[in-house]
Amino acid sequence: MDAFYASVEQRDAPELRGRPVAVGGARARGVVAAASYEARAFGVRSAMPSVTALRRCPELVFVPPRFDVYRAVSQQIHAIFTDYTELIEPLSLDEAYLDVTEDVRGLGSASAIAEQIRARIAAETRLTASAGVSYNKFIAKLASDHNKPNGLCVIPPGRGAAFVASLPVKRFHGVGPVTAAKMARLGIETGADLRDRDIAFLRAHFGSHADYLHGAARGIDERPVRAHREAKSVGAERTFETNLAERAAIEEALERVADAAWARIERAAARGRTVTLKLRRADFATITRARSLTTPIEDRAQMVAIGRALLAPLLPVEGGIRLLGLTLSGLQRDEAPAQAALPLL
Repeated sequence: MDAFYASVEQRDAPELRGRPVAVGGARARGVVAAASYEARAFGVRSAMPSVTALRRCPELVFVPPRFDVYRAVSQQIHAIFTDYTELIEPLSLDEAYLDVTEDVRGLGSASAIAEQIRARIAAETRLTASAGVSYNKFIAKLASDHNKPNGLCVIPPGRGAAFVASLPVKRFHGVGPVTAAKMARLGIETGADLRDRDIAFLRAHFGSHADYLHGAARGIDERPVRAHREAKSVGAERTFETNLAERAAIEEALERVADAAWARIERAAARGRTVTLKLRRADFATITRARSLTTPIEDRAQMVAIGRALLAPLLPVEGGIRLLGLTLSGLQRDEAPAQAALPLL
């Protein structure tokens, strides 16, 4: 979906159409959850502190998030998907992979399926969606961002490697800001640069991520679409109105975060072996610490005990703590069928 949360707000409030809109809190501790394309033109991005967003765009209009509405619209969209395939791997409320190898509606090609889905989304939700159509998940993801907003990009097998080579590596799914910066230091700026590094070089610098990067740089990605995909982690985090400096206040806050995290873990019926603590300082520097067990975490008390043990060596924190989070990972997932071939065009 195109600027999903912000587009829903502009759809439901006509006075916001054409204006720079941010979904989130305008208060000093607020963070932008989503930005309209009008706001993005000023450099406003999701996860940006609200004060920074307002400096970049003084005319920015903040609206509070309505996640119940976003979830309802997402369910509408997923209902459309199910008319075309059962192999749907949701990534978030506004994005999913679809394996349309089995052409259940007889439309003849993957691009025809994508066009019909986009048309139905527009008619039934009054929102626009962009689609990437290709022979694997990695390239389809890249293609979906290529002609936004309200666009379609088709990359057939014969063009895959060249398409990947032409793009900056910071656009690659799985290459975050830290990895992109490391690649830049190594002289890797584009897919072509990455392709020119051999597997030994990549393993030396990127460890277990190397095989994925080596294949991706050549347009290769063997991951199947995982229907009913489970989350890799379940947890919660909280941003505080004022920075926490006192140990008692920090430990109390950790308990509240644990309450929210464990409630989500129980709803998801999740079992995992790794607890991760996330801490953000007043200067926005983020620290994570994790501990893995040989057996799944048994209960909230055990998760909190591990969280406290991870937190203790980090205290005191100069300037105080802005955010705390706890997540459970190392979750179980089921395999899904592999993909086959269908004409893209």
